[in-house]
Amino acid sequence: MWDTGMDIRDVQVIRTRTDVYFGVGAIDSIDAIAGQMAARGIKSALIVTGHSAYKVTGAWAKIAPALDRVNIRYAVYDGVTPNPTTGQVDTAVALGADIEAGAVIAIGGGSAIDAGKGAAILLRNPGKTAAALFNCEFAPKEALPILAVNLTHGTGSESNRFAVVTDTEKNFKPVIAFDCIYPTWAIDDPALMATLSEKQTRFVSIDAVNHVIEAATSRSVNPLAVMLASETVKLVSKYLPLALREPGNLTARYFLAYAAMIAGVAFDNSLLHYTHALEHPLSAVRPDLAHGLGLSILLPAVVKEIYPARSVVLADLLAPIVPGLTGVPGEAEKAAKGVEKWLVSVGVSEKLADFGFTADDVDSLVDLTLKTPSLSGLLDQAPTEANRLSIASIYLNSLGWIS
Repeated sequence: MWDTGMDIRDVQVIRTRTDVYFGVGAIDSIDAIAGQMAARGIKSALIVTGHSAYKVTGAWAKIAPALDRVNIRYAVYDGVTPNPTTGQVDTAVALGADIEAGAVIAIGGGSAIDAGKGAAILLRNPGKTAAALFNCEFAPKEALPILAVNLTHGTGSESNRFAVVTDTEKNFKPVIAFDCIYPTWAIDDPALMATLSEKQTRFVSIDAVNHVIEAATSRSVNPLAVMLASETVKLVSKYLPLALREPGNLTARYFLAYAAMIAGVAFDNSLLHYTHALEHPLSAVRPDLAHGLGLSILLPAVVKEIYPARSVVLADLLAPIVPGLTGVPGEAEKAAKGVEKWLVSVGVSEKLADFGFTADDVDSLVDLTLKTPSLSGLLDQAPTEANRLSIASIYLNSLGWIS
């Protein structure tokens, strides 16, 4: 494969709608980025991050001095949690407003980057709240410039226009998508990802696979999304087992980071549908359920649901993890069980029942899926009719093993 000839320490700028500084050592590009910020007249920045990863990874030891060297002052909000909340975004915005922030620097995985995107919008649109933003009560046209320093290889949020934040009062976990929140700059340095735990490594990589399975089968699919999807599955199938065996293997981290980044571009083009629409209510109700794990649990049932409608593309896409598919609609169950087997091979055997969900919960989960602002837009992209029956079927088939 082409990947064997890549120099993982040759940091390059990959240009999508974002300038992504990519490669081992890319964090050293922070000096150039800070210089660009200063040249734009940015004098202060809001840092949005989690409690410790930004320090443990070594990212902050590079970022803080770079900002100091160009006299950009900053305030740090380090309260972002997995499945970030509107309250967290509002608190971060208040800190940013106090220093008249001219940019947002989000350091972390999808949670920190998504929260940072929300803060960037609200700082440019004073008087609005995070709940109003994520419940789609207004459509922003502008946001502060964003630098996304990515610490995981999963969400692709560093290279797209999406953000997800939970409204805990309503148990809503909506998704927003606005052109103004494409990060201006992003840093994807695999060396910053080497401290990911085994679980995090597994779940974020499977998140990328979910992104492309949905992107390649949506109603808005285009050839670019299918091409990126195919490459993503190949890379994750090859390098995830290696990263699980050898956490410090930077070659594995490099290609998983690349897979996640191009997966973000894929669904930026072709959008998502069932798996993400149905996962958001799960982790809104159970914030302790990791997003990537929730997606993993739903994926086999989603494949079973959509395979007859997209059998040819799915047979080709899934070939690295489910060999032997021929692309006939009647092999939906075989495809779903094959995905299930692959998930077990990389350490994911959990089902919804393991988290206390039962058949009695399905109606309320379906209601949340249908009522959460913005999720209807995802459901409209599903390749089969997304109604109460199909949604309930996916949840029911995710309680236990595919049969």
